[in-house]
Parts: sequence; structure tokens; C-alpha cells
Amino acid sequence: MGARLYSQLETPHQGSEGADVFVEIAPGDSTRAIAGRLAEAGVVREAWIFRVAVWWGSYDRTLQAGEYRFDRPMTPMEVADKIARGQVYLRPITFPEGLTVDEMARLFEGAGFGPAGSFRTAAGRAELIVDLDPEASDLEGYLFPETYALPRDADAADLVEQMVAQFRRAFDEDLREEARRRGLSVREVVTLASIVQKETGHVDERALVSAVYNNRLRFGMPLQCDPTVIYALQQAGVYNGNLTRKSLEFDSPYNTYRYAGLPPGPIAAPGRAWLEAALRPADVDYLYFVSRNDGSHEFASSLAQHNRNVRRYQVEYFREQRRRRR
Repeated sequence: MGARLYSQLETPHQGSEGADVFVEIAPGDSTRAIAGRLAEAGVVREAWIFRVAVWWGSYDRTLQAGEYRFDRPMTPMEVADKIARGQVYLRPITFPEGLTVDEMARLFEGAGFGPAGSFRTAAGRAELIVDLDPEASDLEGYLFPETYALPRDADAADLVEQMVAQFRRAFDEDLREEARRRGLSVREVVTLASIVQKETGHVDERALVSAVYNNRLRFGMPLQCDPTVIYALQQAGVYNGNLTRKSLEFDSPYNTYRYAGLPPGPIAAPGRAWLEAALRPADVDYLYFVSRNDGSHEFASSLAQHNRNVRRYQVEYFREQRRRRR
């Protein structure tokens, strides 16, 4: 008898071949109720054998609620262990750093989580951040870039709440206190961090780019930041992928060529390191930088030096590129 019972506990079973089976366990469900649901779904052959497995493994007090996915034949002991460990089915979605709400919405839809419009609507819930940013009209900049694991029934609102909660953890009391010491609001820090994020992907340049913009703000110089203009054009639905001299004349408070100071709000979602960089700029007197055309930048403290860098890395570089193509 014991040998037969042990054999049944260790014999894999799957009642429905070729298809994943999902079983939802509600908080407070009894072992009997769970066993019945598993047997009905074909995960175990009979309900009683699962109850024996729970008793055998001393799992009766550790079975956890959630949705479970069964994608292969499993023994009753494996099923009981899976539920006791809380190995619920979650779908991951990753948002890279530096995305706008619109870009996140398209990623959300592309990953099969729901329509982009539902994400945009959820991202309009400014009340989720109003205690930190009373001026926020939406959650641009506050949807923290991270990998999130969601149950199948999670919607855009659930995800957005998680993303804001993660922002709060990242922008912790230490950073908030540092912002207060520097006389900056949360909105100003996130806006500056988003600009630094969009300007450089190089780890060793974050504090340098931050220094440029902090210095310009201190001296009352316009930021003259291309990504803010691109954001303005995107929001107006007129950006075609090219930034021209005419683009720099576009009338928007986000156009930092036309309007001094920080733009009205964040232009993307910065990661923790960029939030830190915004508050901890390098101790340098740089006011300018130009692309070296390899993702890195050349920095300068004076306009004369900057003009020489522009000539070297822009005028002469592209002149040489055109010559080689002939």
C-alpha cells in the first residue's frame, strides 16, 4: 500500500495535452478547495492525491495564493511544492531608461499587454505623484524604467502604479534631502535628470553633462538642449526624425533654445544614476559639449574652445565623410 501511494505521489500527470493550464488560487482557499481545482483542471489525477502530497510535504500552512501555470506533466509532490513556494505565473515587461510615456505605451502594446491607449490613459493619473510634484499634469518622468513582472490579469493601471511606486523607492529620502539642500523641487531634479539621460549614454559622462547644464542654469544661460526640442516636436506630432535649424525656432516652452531655464517638465524617464547625476554634477567649469560622433562628447569651458571642437568634430569630420563617399 505504501509503495503504491508513494508511486502515485511521484508519478507525473497532465490531463490536457499540448496546452498550458492556468489555475487561480484565491487567498484563504482551503487545501480541499485547491485540490478540487487542480483535479478539475487536470493538473493532478485526483484531488485526494494532492491533499496527501500536501500532508506528506508538510505544506498545508504554506500554500500561497496566485495564478499558477502548468506547462508540463508534474507529480503531485512537484505541484504541491510549486504552490508552497509561491511560484505564480508572471509576465515580464522591460522599460529601458530614457523612454517617454508615448514610447512606453507602444512598448506595452507591442509586448501584448494591452492597447497603447490604455497605458497613456493610466499615465495621465497625476494624482499618483501629486504629493511629490504638485505641478504634474501627467506621469511623464515618474514611470520608473525597470523590468516588471505582472500577472495575466494585470492592466495598464496596475502597471503604472507599480512604476510610480518604484520611482518613489529610487528617488528615496536621501535624494529628496539632497534636492532640498540644493533648492530644487522634485520636478526640477527629474526634468534635469531626463535631459542628462537623453544627452549621453556614457556612464563616465553623466556627471559632466550634468555639470554643463547646472553651470548654464547658474549663469542664466539658455540650455540649448536638442532633446528638449525633439520632445516638443514629438508632442506636437510634427517630428520627422530630423532636427533642422528651422526646428530650433519651434515655439514651445520645451524649446530650450528659445526659452531660458529648465523646460516645464521631464522629457523622459531617467534611471536612478541619472537622478543622482542631476544632483551631483562634476566639479568642473564646462559650459559646452559636442558629439565626437561615436556616442561620446568633447567638453569645453569657453565658446572659443567649443567652436574649435565643433569645427574638428562636426565641420571637418562630416567634410571628410562626404569626401570618402565620392
